[in-house]
Amino acid sequence: MTEKDKPWLFRTYAGHSTAEKSNALYRANLAKGQTGLSVAFDLPTQTGYDSDDPRARGEVGKVGVPVCHLGDMRTLFRDIPLEQMNTSMTINATAPWLLALYIAVAGEQGADITQLQGTVQNDIIKEYLSRGTYICPPKPSMRMITDVAAYTAEHLPKWNPMNVCSYHLQEAGATPEQELAFALATGIAVLDDLKGKVAAKDFPAMVGRISFFVNAGIRFVTELCKMRAFTELWDEICRDRFGIAEEKYRRFRYGVQVNSLGLTEQQPENNVYRILLEMLAVTLSKNARARAVQLPAWNEALGLPRPWDQQWSLRMQQILAYETDLLEYGDLFDGNPAITAKVEALKDGARAELATLDSMGGAIAAIEYMKARLVESNSERLNRIETNETVVVGVNRWREGEPSPLTAGDGAIMTVDPAVEADQIARLTDWRAGRDETAARAALADLRAAAKAGQNIMPASVACAKAGVTTGEWAGVMRQVHGEYRGPTGVAKSPSNRTEGLDEIRAAVDEVSTRLGRRLKFLVGKPGLDGHSNGAEQIAARARDCGMDITYEGIRLTPAEIVDAALEADAHVLGLSILSGSHLPLIEELMGRMREAGLAEVPVVVGGIIPDEDAARLRAMGVARVYTPKDFELNRIMFDIVALAEPKAAAA
Repeated sequence: MTEKDKPWLFRTYAGHSTAEKSNALYRANLAKGQTGLSVAFDLPTQTGYDSDDPRARGEVGKVGVPVCHLGDMRTLFRDIPLEQMNTSMTINATAPWLLALYIAVAGEQGADITQLQGTVQNDIIKEYLSRGTYICPPKPSMRMITDVAAYTAEHLPKWNPMNVCSYHLQEAGATPEQELAFALATGIAVLDDLKGKVAAKDFPAMVGRISFFVNAGIRFVTELCKMRAFTELWDEICRDRFGIAEEKYRRFRYGVQVNSLGLTEQQPENNVYRILLEMLAVTLSKNARARAVQLPAWNEALGLPRPWDQQWSLRMQQILAYETDLLEYGDLFDGNPAITAKVEALKDGARAELATLDSMGGAIAAIEYMKARLVESNSERLNRIETNETVVVGVNRWREGEPSPLTAGDGAIMTVDPAVEADQIARLTDWRAGRDETAARAALADLRAAAKAGQNIMPASVACAKAGVTTGEWAGVMRQVHGEYRGPTGVAKSPSNRTEGLDEIRAAVDEVSTRLGRRLKFLVGKPGLDGHSNGAEQIAARARDCGMDITYEGIRLTPAEIVDAALEADAHVLGLSILSGSHLPLIEELMGRMREAGLAEVPVVVGGIIPDEDAARLRAMGVARVYTPKDFELNRIMFDIVALAEPKAAAA
């Protein structure tokens, strides 16, 4: 037995509605024993839009906190001394900007900036592959990642300038080997770029500041082995590829959020056990133990968790750390032959995938390849659930059960007050009116000049933060200088040979296509700023495999763009996917535009995390079908689409 270890950082991923409400939540969570903060930003903030931008409609404060300017950041951390806090900010495309605001607020608090501790996620590559909150093309985005890293090397030596995030890769269907390889390839690409931005003597310490943010799924023995494989492979890469001699700089430092992909809407109380088992995967093995753990709440498949739900997840961590004897022992798995064999097999698979990526020119060059691989892996994962090869308790087996008292009654799920958006916009208007406009314009001009010249954008970004510039204005400069980007969807339009078990549906598609006089045209769209594209991709891919003529152009389309696409494609059925909770305003606008365009007869189907009362409202707007996570049988959805496409005369 060794001296008892210190526990990891306890975090909950939190932020919603407004900076003021989120600040109250943070202070309450810290009072309950949370030891670090993990900030969730709303989609407009993540994608570089102000709360009053038309594209932000319905999204403000929904999946995180809106931060439009220094005033919002000031409110967010009121009465929280940042010099003493360890703050993780889940932010990518706008990471330089949010870090600049954080530095400005810390300066106002009188903090010693060199003592700030925390992390900005700042991983754009996984945004192209899974989460979708990118703004600019890959190469300038990579420059922004390393601008942040180089700036922190000089000014914030305790700050982690990047969290290579494999979390969303698993959410997008990655196998353990793909998760290892794609994340490690991202780390390699960042270090390759960073080499030219810091002095050779400072490079090893910067390697030591790169951290990772991973996912732990329900197959917890495999996940535990994956973490040991990550630790060993990163050590190997840092030593052999980058020549890092000091062992402490080669250490695989990671935080974790356990799997949200596996949380079920059906029998949601079962999620408590899933979260506990997944936490064990990243805490049991001392040699590969997480440095920070944040757990989802049991009801996140239903909507926003309440403070009590977050407290329940925090207590789970505290019981493991303080009531059990886990931290009194060395590594429990060293020398275990089953664990060693699994770790070696995962490393071999990851090395093979890394060799493929290297041969293509590395992570940036291989984005399209990696995206296609993820869509394919996710199709296989879903197919295993549909065919009962993978058992999910309460979903495809043991569906019958007692009604859950935890989900009964009003207030079982927290919702964001619709008035929040107007309130936030009013404060933003006041902020713009009250700032020194000349100073703000001058700061933006300096930022534009730095970006055009290829200089590090962090000093100019900090100056913009202090001058009262807004999130949308900062991101607007990046869009002007570098252009916007539309990432690959991973869904090929050409027919595939994945037809096993689809004969009956393919025959139905052929029959209805004959009656329609052309191939059944199914258009899949993602309105709003939500970049969670897994569902849309899988629906589009299955429809293609069933023989439909599909159009899927990817994420972040406006209702107007989707209606235009439906007109141009002469779509028979329109399918929409929205996972950010903004379904009511977005669908209301879209249905109005469909009527104006003379497309009122085209059936519209909607998928997302949609409460029953909202589903009823959508149907009242004219939506033909509403699907939620419990509708996991894609083939049944395909039969619904075929029935909806049936020519009206034939149907009668």
